Amino acid sequence: MKTVLCVLFLAASGSAALAANPFAAPSPLPYHAPEFDKIKDGDYAPAFAQGIKEQDGEIAAIANSGAAPSFDNTVVAIERSGRMLDRVSETFFNVQQANTDSALDKVLSDVAPQLAAHQDAIFLNGKLFQRVKAVYDQRANLKLDPESLALLNYYYRQFTHAGANLSEADKTKLKAINKRDASLEAAFQQQLVAATKAGALVLNDKKDLAGLNPDQIANAAHEAETRGLKGKFVIPLQNTTQQPLLVSLADRATREKLYNARWLATEKGDKNDTRAAIAEIAQLRAQKAKLLDYPDFASYTLYDQMANTPTKVDDFLNQLVAPAGAKAQAEAKLIQTAIDKDGPHFDLKPWDWERYAEQVRKERYDLDEDELRPYFEVNNVLQNGVFYAANQLYGVTFKQRHDLPVYQPDVMVFEIFDKDGSSLGLIYFDYFKRDNKAGGAWMNNFVQQSKLLGTKPVIYNVANFTKPAPGQPALISFDDVTTMFHEFGHALHGFFADQTYPSLSGTNVARDFVEFPSQFNEHWALEPQVLKHYAVNYQTHQPIPQSLIDKIKKSQSWDQGYALAELLAASDLDMQWHALKADAPRQDVDAFETQALKVTHTDYPDVPPRYRSSYFLHIWANGYAAGYYAYQWTVMLADDSYDWFEKHGGLTRANGQRFRDLILSRGHTLDYGPMFHAFYGKDPDIGPMLVDRGLKTN
Repeated sequence: MKTVLCVLFLAASGSAALAANPFAAPSPLPYHAPEFDKIKDGDYAPAFAQGIKEQDGEIAAIANSGAAPSFDNTVVAIERSGRMLDRVSETFFNVQQANTDSALDKVLSDVAPQLAAHQDAIFLNGKLFQRVKAVYDQRANLKLDPESLALLNYYYRQFTHAGANLSEADKTKLKAINKRDASLEAAFQQQLVAATKAGALVLNDKKDLAGLNPDQIANAAHEAETRGLKGKFVIPLQNTTQQPLLVSLADRATREKLYNARWLATEKGDKNDTRAAIAEIAQLRAQKAKLLDYPDFASYTLYDQMANTPTKVDDFLNQLVAPAGAKAQAEAKLIQTAIDKDGPHFDLKPWDWERYAEQVRKERYDLDEDELRPYFEVNNVLQNGVFYAANQLYGVTFKQRHDLPVYQPDVMVFEIFDKDGSSLGLIYFDYFKRDNKAGGAWMNNFVQQSKLLGTKPVIYNVANFTKPAPGQPALISFDDVTTMFHEFGHALHGFFADQTYPSLSGTNVARDFVEFPSQFNEHWALEPQVLKHYAVNYQTHQPIPQSLIDKIKKSQSWDQGYALAELLAASDLDMQWHALKADAPRQDVDAFETQALKVTHTDYPDVPPRYRSSYFLHIWANGYAAGYYAYQWTVMLADDSYDWFEKHGGLTRANGQRFRDLILSRGHTLDYGPMFHAFYGKDPDIGPMLVDRGLKTN
């Protein structure tokens, strides 16, 4: 009897603990924003376990239903399932990327294979697929509205693409591949963060920092002190090949050390060396593609993209390879001249490029990045630049919220209101670099917009700007300004979502379409009306002079050869990794990288890829496998659209409303080609992109 009572007590305790879990029910905060003041690291694992269990039960009920399959009892029922799992996932994956610790890393390692297996349990469920197929086969007779038909098509393709038509033996093989791949992706992500932190450049002598301004030196000293290295200087690494401070460092040996610190951080043969993980990931993906009857993983993953075959991607990239290389070569000659003029001759190397490209910029355009920074204080850029442009285009307004909990003290929260004063949702901004934050910048949702679920978007923008020393203003570069506009373009895509079904809502679109609104929004950073509104000197409070604006505009085509070439090299490297066949041996990562760049003619002299294979987070853990080209593809779409704006009156509410109606509010409810054609009036045209990047003249 005592044993029974003990079991009952434990069960009741477990139920109570689950009921108290902050993910057990929708958050009571406005817009169901996460209760960060209540969420603890220990809440995530049980919430994932319970969320998976709940959705398993919901899926089983749908699959085993005795009722005839219908759109509502099958497709909509699947769409409604998994609410608790969505709540914990949407919060966890941002916090783990933006503010991780050892406990969250452990959760990621544990849960990644569980989630992969859970997805397989849904999309490889034979009974469930037969119900979806039965509805799909009757679609012509169902009289569904266009969005509902889009959802039906979406789920049918998801099931077939996931392997629903495979034999049971092949499903078992696929599940094993997916589980292993998920574990390796999680391991890669953790190795990358750890290697990036450990690889920071440590300097003993202040003279090695010659060229840095006092604030930058103070930051390096502060960074060292936080690591227990008082008296030294530390330059943290950014997750791109080029590092921000290479433009300022005068000592060539220090530049080379900093460059190599990033280049080799993930290739030291230690526990954080990522090469074994990515070689196996590439092999697993090729095997998965073969199992699903695709020639390679690129073909498999591109099936639902706007450019839906590797051939289309390669043809697009090939149009840019030679022009970018020629422009980079011309830039290199000017940079070499600047080097020779500066002092003793040495041959240009990648670690010299940024510094001397900036010198050429100063000489040719009389433009100094340090002259610009006082005009770009991060909060002013946000509220009087990013928000102002959105207001002028779409009529939206913003109000900062100080009453909502955040996951890190630097995070700011704003509420956004539509042109009629109605609320649209919340946005969180987390701008400053931390050692426990993944590199780069990104946007995603804590809560998705959905009429079915009655939810409005809760969105976040994350970046990695250098945090100022205590008491100093947060002055950023114009590249950082562009990043702010870019990520907020994603946010607008999420805020203007107007869908019933969350799977089709907002930014839930193809990779080579999702970057289109964000790349387009970058253009407003340099729009004169917008620029003068936010570019105000933080000391004198004077707006940026027209002479400096003219210099910025004239200099925009400078260094574009390098900028595009490094992206093309990364894009082709991605495509080559995912063109591997299933029978290919496991690759030597460095040898493969060298050959991949050579065969695609992107082994440009002095222009390394923006990401080496060993720290290419986008393609190994962030869902951009065979998709990094999307950044260039969507530049084409964005430049086409901005060209349309310029020809139709520019920054006007009418133009903004048209873009919102035809692009930003549509989600994944239409095919991308026709959607873009409806706005632009024709198919995408590479011409405006070539002109905007200075690769050709009008």
